[in-house]
Amino acid sequence: MEENLSIYIVEDDEPLRDSLAALFESEGFDVSSFASAKDFLAHYHPDRAVCLVLDLDVPRNGGLDLMAILGARQHRIPTIVLTGKADPALRARMLGLGAASVLVKPTNPDTLIASVRQSLR
Repeated sequence: MEENLSIYIVEDDEPLRDSLAALFESEGFDVSSFASAKDFLAHYHPDRAVCLVLDLDVPRNGGLDLMAILGARQHRIPTIVLTGKADPALRARMLGLGAASVLVKPTNPDTLIASVRQSLR
């Protein structure tokens, strides 16, 4: 297993955020979770080996804004975007902003874990 890999979760739905954290912790990842993009940006350390699991629809500085901010800062963090919208144009936009993967909620946990592992290669 990879060592010292961290997952950042940005998800405003607390029960879902807690479930995602438990899932990744059960896989051996260090997890930091945040209810907003603002909270994430206040704690983000670009020097850590990480993957970001991002809810597209977080309030205040939503997923699109957060991806743009990270891009403007030239922070290339592997990002898995979770969304409730199966919109091909939105998917293309997120991939264009640098998302490693865009998954529609509800997402199979095995698919999510596989996407994270793939993005960290």
